[in-house]
Amino acid sequence: MEKVDCIIVGGGLAGLSAAYGLASEGLEVMVIERGDYSGAKNVTGGRLYLSPIRDIYPELWESAPFERPVVRELVTLMGDGADTTIELASQKFATPPHQSYTVLRARLDQWLADQVMEKGGMVITKNRVDELLLENGKVIGIRAGEDDIGADVTIIAEGVLGLLSSKAGLRSEPRPEDHAVGFKEIVELPPAVIQDRWHLNDGEGAAHLFMGSVTRGMLGGGFIYTNKDSISLGIVVGMEHLRRDGEKMDSWKLLDAFKEMPQIQPLIAGGTTVEYSAHAIYEGGIAKVPKLYGDGYLLVGDTAGLSLNALVTVRGMDFAIASGYYAARTVLDARQRGDFSAAGLAQYEQSLRSSFVLKDLETAREIPHTIENPRLFTHYPQAVSRLMQDVFTIGPQPAKKLSSVVIGGVRKDFLNLTTFKELLGMRKI
Repeated sequence: MEKVDCIIVGGGLAGLSAAYGLASEGLEVMVIERGDYSGAKNVTGGRLYLSPIRDIYPELWESAPFERPVVRELVTLMGDGADTTIELASQKFATPPHQSYTVLRARLDQWLADQVMEKGGMVITKNRVDELLLENGKVIGIRAGEDDIGADVTIIAEGVLGLLSSKAGLRSEPRPEDHAVGFKEIVELPPAVIQDRWHLNDGEGAAHLFMGSVTRGMLGGGFIYTNKDSISLGIVVGMEHLRRDGEKMDSWKLLDAFKEMPQIQPLIAGGTTVEYSAHAIYEGGIAKVPKLYGDGYLLVGDTAGLSLNALVTVRGMDFAIASGYYAARTVLDARQRGDFSAAGLAQYEQSLRSSFVLKDLETAREIPHTIENPRLFTHYPQAVSRLMQDVFTIGPQPAKKLSSVVIGGVRKDFLNLTTFKELLGMRKI
């Protein structure tokens, strides 16, 4: 059987990050990607938080094909007939080094694959890995069609559903309650139009999130990210909610309905849709992260459950790149010792626990449970928008004192036992 130092299953950011680190040190690395190219099957919104990973492969980030640095943050709470937008324009975010950038995965992943190949790594596209090869419980390579290829260690970066690793017994079968599904379009718009509609200076970007009626009361939300000459627009909805409440509307039609909302139409007017995609998203949190290593293998990125939906921030790409980096460091150390057993690879999880990856996931441990509360997507967006509408309403009768309007709205929608209990629960996040 043909053998290489390391096989990496999946050519997304996690797999390519690991490949770059290993190829840079002269290891024979083979990345196998089933898409037509790296990034062909990646659907992330997307936004990369660069601050946590700036010191990981620092030579890459000055030339990476990012779209726009995010300097404006917008959150819109959508009620029935009224919505409220909170907007932050931060000079801190506008000043280099920038905290985060919008990205297009088709560009970013292909570029990173090119960097891997320049270092001597192999990136083989249009090939599907059919199964992991095991011998006495140890992963010894992969089977792709009629080809068996061995490796000292296999890094599994196959993506969110983890079908190969689940089949091999390395992690549990995916469950709907731990996942969401996202639908996204890329809509082309001239750069000047993007900057005008989101009040941006030349080259700046915005991230715009939507909660409430956009998902018909189901867990999830909408998003718009500004790219150089397009916007990424989409909807994310919890799979279990879709299965339970999906009769409200066919899931894929939620995106069409989102685009037809009067709040969204002016933002995309004149745009041309050039791409449509859908994808599963892991949202189980740290409690559902599987064992990250074993005899002859490591799990990285989405396959390892390394993503975080914290309502106003959604992260995964920075976790993916960091997990690939620490996987590469672990393999290099294991190679020096000649030990690719579970004990020899245990350093990987230790490294992640010492890094921001598992620390941030641990901090957010209670979030997956908390955001299951449907009132976050029904009552509260409606109540906030109703209160703000009352504050700005001038009717035919003499106006009430502003304090009376505010206190009346708060008493009606927020001063009750249910809200008090939910606020106590929010302290955990």
